[in-house]
Amino acid sequence: MLSRLSPADRTAFMSGVRDYSPTLMAMFSWGLVTGVAMSKSVLSVPQAVAMSLLVYAGSSQLAVLPLMAAKLPIWTVLLTAAMVNTRFVIFSAGLAPHFSYLSFWRRLTLGYFNGDVVYLLFQKKAFANGYVPGKEAYFWGMSLLSWVFWQVSSIAGILLASVVPDNWGLDLAGTLALVPLIVSAVINRAMLVAVASAGVVALVAIDLPYRLSLPLAVFAAIAAGSIAQFVAERADLRRIRAARPTASAASRADLGDKEP
Repeated sequence: MLSRLSPADRTAFMSGVRDYSPTLMAMFSWGLVTGVAMSKSVLSVPQAVAMSLLVYAGSSQLAVLPLMAAKLPIWTVLLTAAMVNTRFVIFSAGLAPHFSYLSFWRRLTLGYFNGDVVYLLFQKKAFANGYVPGKEAYFWGMSLLSWVFWQVSSIAGILLASVVPDNWGLDLAGTLALVPLIVSAVINRAMLVAVASAGVVALVAIDLPYRLSLPLAVFAAIAAGSIAQFVAERADLRRIRAARPTASAASRADLGDKEP
């Protein structure tokens, strides 16, 4: 596959692979936990494997397993999965300006392979909107590596569930491994406000049904980050306006000094 890419795309693809590689241990442990949970639920091995391949969303998979075990109506399962995955609507909106020139089916494929960490690392590159040489290849370098490691770890968890003790705490290990990546993404005050707001709301609403704490945290982060960004921009504008008279006075003084 790489041999069919242009030199620029090959370089970008491998750059995506390298940038995503530090998160692989977290991805592997999280996938293993999800696979074990599916195998120990009401799903058979073929059903669990099919769920891993078709759904490809660890948080929603874990969220719906207790509902399926309780034999709740299917609409509650679908609603819970939709609530947990609300954040991907935000991700899609963030990627739209970058890949709007692609066909619908190609964009749909990109959406399936997208993930939390993939989106975070892609946005950190600060690509220009529209077509940029190597941008799509960079995305594929990360997303394909993520998908492969997720499926390998998830299916391993499904097949090895009987030999993986519940007290290993792999879910906590995977979460802790992702914390440094999240912290490194906080590059300004608006993002810090968004992250802090999401954390507070998620903790306060943690006991709500259907994992509603997650979409509420997403909406809180968007609102708080937008307000913080607006306040910061207004403050910058006021500083610029305040600096203009001083700069004008200094320019007039310089012109006066130069007069004969």
